[in-house]
Amino acid sequence: MTTTMTMTSKDRYDKVFMDALNLQPQDLNDNLVYNSVPDWDSVGHMSLMAALEAEFDIMMETDDIIDFSSYPKGMEILAKYEIAF
Repeated sequence: MTTTMTMTSKDRYDKVFMDALNLQPQDLNDNLVYNSVPDWDSVGHMSLMAALEAEFDIMMETDDIIDFSSYPKGMEILAKYEIAF
């Protein structure tokens, strides 16, 4: 995915979520959790993780991938990889 320098980390995070899980901006909130939308199943989860790793050029630990259970939790986890929101 190509991003421009004007996109913030939050913009990039949101875009990955929307692209990977077929979501709209209004879907991105604290209530967005694993299995709460049709595309965020086990396969969608791995696609989301791969897309986030590619977008932010990181390699998440297995425990972080397992713990990545919601939209807000994801920001908390990515902060461990020095991604500021």
